[in-house]
Amino acid sequence: MTCSPATRRTMYFIGVTTGKSSIMKVFPAWADHLGLNAVISGMDFAPNSDPAAYREAVAFIRDDPLSLGALVTTHKMNLLRASRDLFDALDPYARTLGEVSSISKRGTRLIGHAKDPMSAGASYEAIVPAGHWRQGGALCLLGSGGSSLALTLYLHNKARAGEDVPSRIVVTARREPSLAEMRHVHDKIGFLIPIDYRLERDDA
Repeated sequence: MTCSPATRRTMYFIGVTTGKSSIMKVFPAWADHLGLNAVISGMDFAPNSDPAAYREAVAFIRDDPLSLGALVTTHKMNLLRASRDLFDALDPYARTLGEVSSISKRGTRLIGHAKDPMSAGASYEAIVPAGHWRQGGALCLLGSGGSSLALTLYLHNKARAGEDVPSRIVVTARREPSLAEMRHVHDKIGFLIPIDYRLERDDA
């Protein structure tokens, strides 16, 4: 990968086929509405690319004055594994999940963020009314992938703050490794809500 110095304030989209993403059309409208004076540029990597390629991209964003940060999709975990030492700081969710979904710069500091729990939380709050769980009730999550894990982390933080959360959570999944990863993250943070992990195979 060859990165040319940005000639305008630039936000990058690190993905697989970024040119086909709707964000390439939406971002210019956002930038215009918010007065950002910035453009978006795609960086395409094949899944599970060479760690050196991820490091090169992160180092370029860090060092190029007009490169402001990046949105990261498919490569969240691999990118952080390859370039963790290039970041000056990671937010709490990035440290917990071992991934970054966005990269920002604060002066000379490069910061990695994991925003999925916040996005999942915003969707949850838009759907579930305040006080919904005060009479009890369980939450069932179909699948144990990234979105489900993100939502459980959001609910864990609500429980830690003493806010209204389900009395328990049931997670169903068809792949044991996915459930195992969720258990690992929950064990690491001392998950506060009773949770039942259920493997549901196709032939069950």
